[in-house]
Amino acid sequence: MFEKKLGIDLGTANSIVFVQGEGIVLTEPTVVAIDVNTFTIIAVGKQAKEMIGKTPANIVAKRPLREGVIADSRVTEALLRYFFDRALGKSRFFKPDVVISIPAGITTVEERAVLKAANAVGSKSITLLPEPLLAALGAGLPIQTSSGNMIVNMGGGTSEIAVISLDGIVEYESLRVAGDKINEYIIYYMKKKKGILIGEQTAEDIKIKIGSAVEVKNPKEMEVRGRDAGSSMPKSVVVDSNDVAKAIEFPLKTIVRGIKSVLEKTPPELSADIIDRGMVMSGGTAKLRNLDKLFAKTTGVPAHVAEEPLYCVAKGTGMALELIATGERVFSFNREFRR
Repeated sequence: MFEKKLGIDLGTANSIVFVQGEGIVLTEPTVVAIDVNTFTIIAVGKQAKEMIGKTPANIVAKRPLREGVIADSRVTEALLRYFFDRALGKSRFFKPDVVISIPAGITTVEERAVLKAANAVGSKSITLLPEPLLAALGAGLPIQTSSGNMIVNMGGGTSEIAVISLDGIVEYESLRVAGDKINEYIIYYMKKKKGILIGEQTAEDIKIKIGSAVEVKNPKEMEVRGRDAGSSMPKSVVVDSNDVAKAIEFPLKTIVRGIKSVLEKTPPELSADIIDRGMVMSGGTAKLRNLDKLFAKTTGVPAHVAEEPLYCVAKGTGMALELIATGERVFSFNREFRR
């Protein structure tokens, strides 16, 4: 009764922690600030994110996950330890059971890196489940039935597109194109078309405040400050939603191609269900304005944004903890490791 169970949505841009019996207890950017001389952690999460691009030479603010997988195992361990301490307290008598989300297209080597990091910080058992399955569970889709359920989970590093039936993934595509790649294209567009250099944080602000997946009649505008691409002097320009739509056209087309690929491979009986119900969009990138309209128009399948799309995977980890513990459901694709 004293043992706690944790669900962790270990995302490229944001990480969310679910504690059994308490719900979501922590939402933090997946960023760690480190003193490179002593390898000590200076800050984690929001505080570390604010340091990106503003640190002296001895401090590096870095994101330990890239494109959905661990790029720096030592930093990821520090990040997970911080999450465990915040969620469970530093004095722990019992090791927790943990469910961690992973991309459906993760390699064996990348999978081992997640297990190593989770084991290093003190986990009793570690169950890895694919993000699209957890997102569908958290979005409330009836994935335990024999009907077809389509989920498009778009985070910071990956877009996971899957058709799910009977608690298993039937067809999927895992694309390393999502929120981060969209930011990169905004940065490139601002340099090429507006003659101004901006950083990741500014690109993220543009996307959130005025971003749109398609051009609109009454675009929102905002002033953007950066550095002149020619003179390197400070510069400000005005951009609008239609500029953003032009900038991110290519990465969105890549995601659309992924959706079409999954639909083409889906068995006809399940395709009929998907046409009736439509696809459900989750993840932080699903909040991009008019993205549902773009997907519906280009694929011919209705698209709906899930309630609280950012938290779908985290909610799914919490539900999976309960269902696995009671033996009520068995998910195909899951991998459990006990230490």
